[in-house]
Amino acid sequence: MADAVHSPAHYTKGGVECIEAIKASMTTEAFAGYCKGNVMKYIFRYEDKGGVEDLDKALVYLNWLIGAACEIEYNNKQREI
Repeated sequence: MADAVHSPAHYTKGGVECIEAIKASMTTEAFAGYCKGNVMKYIFRYEDKGGVEDLDKALVYLNWLIGAACEIEYNNKQREI
């Protein structure tokens, strides 16, 4: 779905989405921190700038953060085995 929140066209170059390039450039832990910061940013500013759209963006980053946290937790459990 291409819109201002999910896959905006201006964040894709040569068929590569910016978020995928960012994720590929760092560890899962670093990506989780990146997502956490963006969740905080969008929640912090939603009343003064973007309204509900900023809350939607925060939710997108929160879902990516949850995915990264699940991956980290899974990897940590695998190390214990």
